[in-house]
Amino acid sequence: MAEHGKSDVLIVGAGMAGLMAAHTLAQHGLRALVIEQQPEPGGRLATRQIGPGRADSGAQFFTVRTSEFGSWVERWRDAGLIYEWSRGWSDGSLGATPSDGHPRYAVRGGMQALAAHLATDLSIRYGTLLARLTRSGQGWQAEDAHGSTYSASALLLTPPVPQALALLDASAIALTPANRAALERIEYAPCLAGLYWMGGEIRLPEPGAVQRPNAAITWIADNHCKGISPGVNLITVHAGPEYSRQIWSQPDDAVLHALAFGLEIFKDFHTAIVEARLDRWRYALPTVTYPERTLVADRLPALAFAGDAFGQPRVEGAALSGMAAGAALAAQTD
Repeated sequence: MAEHGKSDVLIVGAGMAGLMAAHTLAQHGLRALVIEQQPEPGGRLATRQIGPGRADSGAQFFTVRTSEFGSWVERWRDAGLIYEWSRGWSDGSLGATPSDGHPRYAVRGGMQALAAHLATDLSIRYGTLLARLTRSGQGWQAEDAHGSTYSASALLLTPPVPQALALLDASAIALTPANRAALERIEYAPCLAGLYWMGGEIRLPEPGAVQRPNAAITWIADNHCKGISPGVNLITVHAGPEYSRQIWSQPDDAVLHALAFGLEIFKDFHTAIVEARLDRWRYALPTVTYPERTLVADRLPALAFAGDAFGQPRVEGAALSGMAAGAALAAQTD
């Protein structure tokens, strides 16, 4: 059993919320250790390699509505990390692509590259699954699946709320009834994501995406047109929440076959699928959120929850939640 040095804050999850929280804590002069189950950061900022190309699987773009997030976006844009992809999406009809004036930003190399950029210079342990949490004096100790332990004065949980609650339950950590009820009210919608390497032409309306929020297939994007898969036609297809629930239990091949029907009107007769991959995003989009950007637990050592289910959903919401949680824990840890 390895025992790691004590951190000021232990952050579970290296998605957008966890990464932004770590940066906020560093701005307060505090040391954060991020524990991530996957071998790389990002969570739903996920870019997959298929054949010689890349495709974004989870989050497809992001927008900016607040000055707090906007200041970060300006830095990323000035550094050439991100670019404006569009200001609206076609519904696949012959009409002109609408614009609402809000830029949709994409990331050079794919959305995961933004997470990789944010992870630079942070202390992160990848491929680490936490098995148990225990209270340790006025702080916390976490144990991973291999028996290694991590200590910190404060704890931040950023996984989807059902997963965070499952970890607390497995650890026999009881929240107050009010905190528990607030977290259990949060709900998520699933999304099945099919990624297709196409051997031939796919003709999507400019700038290479179709969005139909109320359809069975809500999103189709050409990652070649998007600029992250040069020379290779890699298409991302998202099923809407209801359709995802309907076919969730089917085998991967059957789901991929069902999602591929969404491509029929956009492909040439001779265009065939070379390779395909399915990602199952069980907690893709919060549909019932917590009204504040973070929840700080009562009657426990410093413990906060963050993610895109707090305040507002999507990439910006996750970033703002992480920043708020970092500031809240910094105030408790100082």
